[in-house]
Amino acid sequence: MYRPARVSLTSRFQNPYVVFFAVVAGVVILAVVIALLVHFLAFDKKSYFYHSSFQILNVNYSDQLNSPATQEYRTLSGRIESVITTTFKESDLRNQFIRAYVVKLRQSGSGVIADIVMKFKFSRSNNGASMKSRIESVLRQMLNKFGNLEIDLPTEITTITDQDAVHIFAQECGARPGLMTLSEERVIGGTRAEEGDWPWQVSLRLNNVHHCGGILISKTWILTAAHCFRSNSNPSRWTATFGVSTTFPKETKRVNTILIHNNYNSITHENDIALVKLSQPITFNKNIHMVCLPEATQNISPGSTAYVTGWGSQINGGNTVTDLHQGRVYIISNNVCNAPISYDGAVLPGMLCAGLPQGGVDACRGDSGGPLVQQDSRRLWFLVGIVSWGDQCGLADKPGVYTRVTAYRNWITQQTRI
Repeated sequence: MYRPARVSLTSRFQNPYVVFFAVVAGVVILAVVIALLVHFLAFDKKSYFYHSSFQILNVNYSDQLNSPATQEYRTLSGRIESVITTTFKESDLRNQFIRAYVVKLRQSGSGVIADIVMKFKFSRSNNGASMKSRIESVLRQMLNKFGNLEIDLPTEITTITDQDAVHIFAQECGARPGLMTLSEERVIGGTRAEEGDWPWQVSLRLNNVHHCGGILISKTWILTAAHCFRSNSNPSRWTATFGVSTTFPKETKRVNTILIHNNYNSITHENDIALVKLSQPITFNKNIHMVCLPEATQNISPGSTAYVTGWGSQINGGNTVTDLHQGRVYIISNNVCNAPISYDGAVLPGMLCAGLPQGGVDACRGDSGGPLVQQDSRRLWFLVGIVSWGDQCGLADKPGVYTRVTAYRNWITQQTRI
């Protein structure tokens, strides 16, 4: 009788390499399957933005709510954001809610309306209409959580695109990329800036060559230093460019008017401030928009962090650079700055010092007229200083000296109505 050949069970698995590769292949396949499941269940999510307006019934509108620089504006906005955040964090949308942000407080009769943008992350498979309905349902639970704030719930919540959200924030002052996307901002403090990092930075060019920095404070006005125009103050010779590169700017505008402080003193550097008006308004976008101006009473604390930006030379006596650079410094009190080892009384009340005790980070030639900015509790950026003067660049005990913007806040308003 014919008998087929038999293969013993032991001979099938006697090769250890076959066993090894079979196990490895199985593990790899399993890992890929798990990774795909995790990705689609946890990470395949899309950001959704919603815009709405809340009427605050028991808060009377005042001029103090007209500017994000005031403590009243910060306090009320912070309270509204906190309540919305708490409401969603205690709801079944806690894992989808990212952030709420008051983009504007405006007047409605004698009351206040808060315009708000909210960001969520939902799975792409979710239905947008049903998500909007769930958000509205959670917000209806918020009435009893506003404490002593009486609110009128929004009649409508509008779904907006990422581009809409960016546009909304670009119209407000002091927003950097992380704020506009309602995400965490990049850690900064290195040397080279990325496009849009400092969207209010301007290059003021004399005969089409970078000469000074400037700060965009509206669609038509730029703030800078008076000493930038000692050699030439004819507006027709000046242009303003925008973007991180002076070689390949994003926008270029002609200058219409140059206003230099009447009491500027080139010897003492007192009143080193000027305004430049553009011939045509600039269109704001995520990479080009204005910084916030401080209130005249805003406190600038010694030891607090600030950032200076510009295209100035990297070493004393060096050439300017073509890519925007940034430096992290600390505010230094005028008393310390006026010590005999430092500037020995030359720093006047309308000036501000910032740097590092050991030196090494400082503004330099070509940075004049540029911004010194600080971030507030709501992650908006405020202008506190204008690059003015100093003893060389980056020396120990010789920090940069800036025009103190709070001291000239009223002058800026008189000239520009801002």
